[in-house]
Amino acid sequence: MRSPISPVLSIHGLIKDVGPLAALDGKMLRVVSGVSLHAEPGQVTALLGANGAGKTTTLECAQGLQRRSGGIISLLGQDPASAGAALRARVGVMLQDGGLPPSARPLPLLRHIAGLYASPWPVDELADRLGIGAFARTTVRRLSGGQRQRLALAAALVGRPEVLFLDEPSAGLDPQSRQLVFDLIAELRDGGMGIVLTTHLMDDAQRLADYVYIIDGGRNVAEGTVQQLLQRSPEVEEGAEHVRTLVFDAAPGLDLAGVLPADVEISEPRAGSYSVTGALAPRHLAALAAWWEAHDIMPAAMSLQARSLEDVFLDISGKDIR
Repeated sequence: MRSPISPVLSIHGLIKDVGPLAALDGKMLRVVSGVSLHAEPGQVTALLGANGAGKTTTLECAQGLQRRSGGIISLLGQDPASAGAALRARVGVMLQDGGLPPSARPLPLLRHIAGLYASPWPVDELADRLGIGAFARTTVRRLSGGQRQRLALAAALVGRPEVLFLDEPSAGLDPQSRQLVFDLIAELRDGGMGIVLTTHLMDDAQRLADYVYIIDGGRNVAEGTVQQLLQRSPEVEEGAEHVRTLVFDAAPGLDLAGVLPADVEISEPRAGSYSVTGALAPRHLAALAAWWEAHDIMPAAMSLQARSLEDVFLDISGKDIR
């Protein structure tokens, strides 16, 4: 259940057709088919999906960069397809490719963008927060991918937007830059900004997102908080313990049949490395330890891993390459 606060973005039944395409015998191709979502102020909302799932098209329609074929979109209470410059001034957009002029230098570019807003973020302060001073004299075309990402984020933020769209915000970032960007996103969220992001990096979504939508084949297939999604599993009834995986190394070829209940999966993905997955509870660990003791087995290594958002995503969307 989402909160009753008015969303910064509301999408109901979004449809997007493209074409006609010769490869489709002149027929239209439906790339988004009924997507619905809400993003609220003071929260990070993540859209996850494989390549071609429709998530980027969904956000481009939400931003008014593409015209939808059907459905309703409200961005800060207005239809982005017909709203004017006043709405665009309240929205920050960071595209994956940056969309930055290749011959520009960072600080003059940010000052130019800042001049388009009534109350911009002070450029020097923003540049300092994102470490842009270190490459301020370098043209955009000569920046590394991570440097472009930081500059694109600064360009999206300089107008002090009420809602921020981020397409793959950590792409190309080194660990230090990634942490810097994550800290700033958390600060902006805590300050009340609504943030909508797409990412292929499940660790990023698990760390940043307050609410997640998974899109597959142009449709919503799952949604919830990260914790709600982590508890989702076709093998686990509602209210059961979280799915976890116990990994341990021992002698190859151990016969573990009957050691644990049938609803716990035991496998040996490679010789001597065992994986025990299910709604594990202390009783399961005790049974396994008792079996080790009875057979005089001391594992060489052991770790207990929580179910990850990537596990959930692969369960839902499948493991085939798109």
